[in-house]
Amino acid sequence: MIYHANSAERGRLIAGLRQLADFLGQNPDVPAPRYAEVIVFPARGSNAEMFAEIDVIAQQIGATASSADSPAGHYSAARDFGLLRYRAVAIPTPDESNEE
Repeated sequence: MIYHANSAERGRLIAGLRQLADFLGQNPDVPAPRYAEVIVFPARGSNAEMFAEIDVIAQQIGATASSADSPAGHYSAARDFGLLRYRAVAIPTPDESNEE
């Protein structure tokens, strides 16, 4: 199963984000959220494989990956763009030994 957008889907996502921004800018009476988040997930694999993918994404976005802020042990990296957050998250398999 593919978890990330292909180039066509990526282009449509970017266009949709721009359309949303333009729409909200042109329609000030339409309520807007106080913040928004875009989340990507790695392909399902072992915890080590998923965490490694998050580490690669963290490097690409200039962030540090960690599970420190997650009581459930989710391993993530995030970068903020104003009030919009891009976040990559790996949800570990609880029964797998996690020695990260």
